[in-house]
Amino acid sequence: MIDVEGWAPEPYETTETIKPGPAHALAGVLDTAPPERDLPPLWQWLYFLDRPAQKDLGPDGHPLAGRFLPPVPERRRMFAGGRCTFHRPLRLGESVTRRSEVASTALKHGRSGEMLFVTVRHTFVREGTEVAVEEQDLVYRSGDPANRPAPPSFEPPEADAPWTLRMTADPTLLFRFSALTYNAHRIHYDEAYATQVEKHPGLVVHGPLLAILCLELPRRAGRTVGELSFRARSPVYAGQPFAVTGSPEDGDLAVRAPGGVTAMSAAFG
Repeated sequence: MIDVEGWAPEPYETTETIKPGPAHALAGVLDTAPPERDLPPLWQWLYFLDRPAQKDLGPDGHPLAGRFLPPVPERRRMFAGGRCTFHRPLRLGESVTRRSEVASTALKHGRSGEMLFVTVRHTFVREGTEVAVEEQDLVYRSGDPANRPAPPSFEPPEADAPWTLRMTADPTLLFRFSALTYNAHRIHYDEAYATQVEKHPGLVVHGPLLAILCLELPRRAGRTVGELSFRARSPVYAGQPFAVTGSPEDGDLAVRAPGGVTAMSAAFG
């Protein structure tokens, strides 16, 4: 039973210089040129990282406790999506303050039981001026997974769009992205844990990685992104070929997985 009555974490701020090292490292992971000045959309996820002590981690690799981690027993966390607005780009070499707060919570009931939806809002400020606002939607479940999903397909998905980027995420790529984002969740690198404990059919591709890949399409086409939204709909697993697709006309973006599955939908403007 999920009970978060009285859970109201205080907002907090952290200030960091946007150094080029992490951005250059992610560019290497994505086989693309590193940014020269402006940080690409969503690459702020390489910065303002929590770095808990090893003794403070739970069996899944996530911290046992944290400022915005709800008091949910046997907690399992999933990335559901989010939204961003960029008034000005974050820039390499500049000092930025991020103010973080819980924007909303909602307890819902689904076929697999209770789910707690938590939206965390981050406001980025440079020299006293708000430059960007990001909201992340996270879902928390309690207890063991009820059912094991069907074995995934490995047939390349069909994709016919003006912008198309075909990829397959192998364990090496997942490990490098986990390292860059300081994400110790074992579903991304420990196949035995992912399959035997959380009942996935394989290693799970990070939702944030898929979102970043969606925004790579307009970035590589030279388009400026002022607003964006994204929603995770279905997991993608290591070894599955997938296609990131988009259209410059309507701003729609998507991750197409095998079997006609839309793993993520996104939009930019």
